[in-house]
Amino acid sequence: MADTLDPTTLGDLLRVASAPDFDRWQQQIHKTGGCSQPIHLTGWSLTRDKATGETLHAYSTANEPGGRLRIACGNRRASRCAPCAYLYAGDAYRLVRAGLAGDDTMNIPVTVRTRPRVFVTLTAPSFGPVHNRPDTGRCRCGARHPEDDPALGAALDPATYDYAGAVLFNNHAGELWHRFINRLRREIAARAGLTQRELAAIVRLSYGKVAEFQNRGAIHFHAVIRIDGPEGPASAPPPWATLELLTDTIREARKHPYTTVTVPAAEGEPARTLCWGEKLDVRPITAFDSDDVTEQKVAAYIAKYATKAAETTGSLDRRIGELSELDQHRLPDHARRLIRACWDLDRAYPERKLWAWAHMLGFRGHFLTKSRRYSSTFSERRQIRADYRVAEQREALDLPDPDTTLVLADWRYAGHGHTPGESALAASIAEDIRINRETAREAMHDQRALEGAMS
Repeated sequence: MADTLDPTTLGDLLRVASAPDFDRWQQQIHKTGGCSQPIHLTGWSLTRDKATGETLHAYSTANEPGGRLRIACGNRRASRCAPCAYLYAGDAYRLVRAGLAGDDTMNIPVTVRTRPRVFVTLTAPSFGPVHNRPDTGRCRCGARHPEDDPALGAALDPATYDYAGAVLFNNHAGELWHRFINRLRREIAARAGLTQRELAAIVRLSYGKVAEFQNRGAIHFHAVIRIDGPEGPASAPPPWATLELLTDTIREARKHPYTTVTVPAAEGEPARTLCWGEKLDVRPITAFDSDDVTEQKVAAYIAKYATKAAETTGSLDRRIGELSELDQHRLPDHARRLIRACWDLDRAYPERKLWAWAHMLGFRGHFLTKSRRYSSTFSERRQIRADYRVAEQREALDLPDPDTTLVLADWRYAGHGHTPGESALAASIAEDIRINRETAREAMHDQRALEGAMS
């Protein structure tokens, strides 16, 4: 590592590594998973016996390296903090898979495997021809683009490409989804000969979805959609709620006139009717491993895109203050034009906050969302980890039952991030954790393969 560092970073690394409290600093960073932008806290905590008032344990950051405690930033973006994004992706995987295979720890029965459920992809319409890799192998430009060609997704003719339409679609994609899912409920009710109120009494539609940016900078959604009984995962739907019915009603809901959003004309911009693209993919989800779409594959796919955003198209992964900032970054021309479209449209549609979300090419929704009864929540997953850490600490300190103690604390934000040398060391710690994790996973896989061969 030292051979690749600049002199300033190397000097700072040696300073950190030679400090008397380096071992404790390493422990802190290791506990964050090698977080690249840790949050710094100052403060103290006291654990006292409720009955006697005796102080059982006292902690202060005064004795920590730099007088600070470092905790993980928790950023979901892999471009900002890969270790924290890995943890977020793990939570996303468990939440999505729990809604497909069941999970006792989340009170989701395994019977969800028997429910009608599909994996749906809703795409954006065309805003103009772009460089791509069609089945014929040759793009309209005449070239055969490799998979990693940066030209993929860029407009063939920037002068005629509808950049304004593209960012307005991204900006309204969340509303289009809500219109689609509401229309889907109506389509199911119509097929069953029921009113909306009658349907809600016997059927609940559950879903989990993730947003993904295509190379052209347009949002599309991947979603798991499941039909349950009125109580969600704990209850079965009626016999008429079949996989075929769900598939057919999804196709009808996607093309229904209700599933559109009208954007009024404003300051030289024409009125637009935004809708989903013609390309729609609906696949049944199977319960066990096969060549089809399985629970594990779907959960892994959604978790993968839960940590990515518009930076995959060449855009920035943070908000832009002024348009002139674009000159400081080597952005692809296509991404730059989309960002410029957000700037140009911001005055025409101030309520849409297009410039505030220009780094997301206009998209302003959450990347991973789900209906209330689909499965558990991220908050519950984080609470499980927090409770585990508290229990682990109590055991290590030999503290009594939490019901008999009182914790007093005072914490304050004191900054974030690393110095250049700390950043290099944290990256090394994160890499060691990643290698150890992959080694353990491979060993587990080999053990299972061996047990399978011997059975």
